[in-house]
Amino acid sequence: MKLTVSMITMNEEGAVAKVVEDIRRVAPGAEILLVDSSKDRTAEIAQELGCRVIKQFPPQGYGPAMDRAVREASGDVVITLDCDDTYPVEVIPELVQKIEDGFDLVNTTRVWRRPKAMPLANFFANRFFALAARILHGLKTTDVHSGMRAYRKSMIDAVAWNPRGPALPVDMYVIPFRRGYKTAEVPIDYRERIGTTTLHRFSSTIWTLRRLWRARRA
Repeated sequence: MKLTVSMITMNEEGAVAKVVEDIRRVAPGAEILLVDSSKDRTAEIAQELGCRVIKQFPPQGYGPAMDRAVREASGDVVITLDCDDTYPVEVIPELVQKIEDGFDLVNTTRVWRRPKAMPLANFFANRFFALAARILHGLKTTDVHSGMRAYRKSMIDAVAWNPRGPALPVDMYVIPFRRGYKTAEVPIDYRERIGTTTLHRFSSTIWTLRRLWRARRA
């Protein structure tokens, strides 16, 4: 199966080379696709390393960028990944294998235990969101906001979601589950990021709760 690793980037020039090189090491034949809204040299560095780069400037936000990153992928399997070195690319072959084994979506969980790289408030918030997903949707998960997942591309093409806002990963997990697609979850070790975060915690929390509630109609 052809693989695409899709990332969205904003000012990740300090991390992009390492992340791309790490991906090449474990998945040498993969397409690496970036939807980039940077003002720095992120896109230039990525292109020099052979990545496919789609510029989205001015920035349209996390949701529209991620939606484009997965829908523009050419692979049969799409893996999403943050371009800040927080996620272990070493698990990519395992995620691909699970798709080949018949799963449609493979989530990775950062909070099967508390990662040292995650602030305590974020850890408890993620656990709360996971509990809400279980109560509202019957989804047995510990992490609805993981930035690293594997998707069957045919599933992405068949499922619609609203890309607005920073909580799109919730819909990208919950809606396929509610539609009957086969999902799995793999624990990973989450690491300290390279660079600074662009996440706004309060708005992300509001968007997450709203999406979890509205997904009941999916």
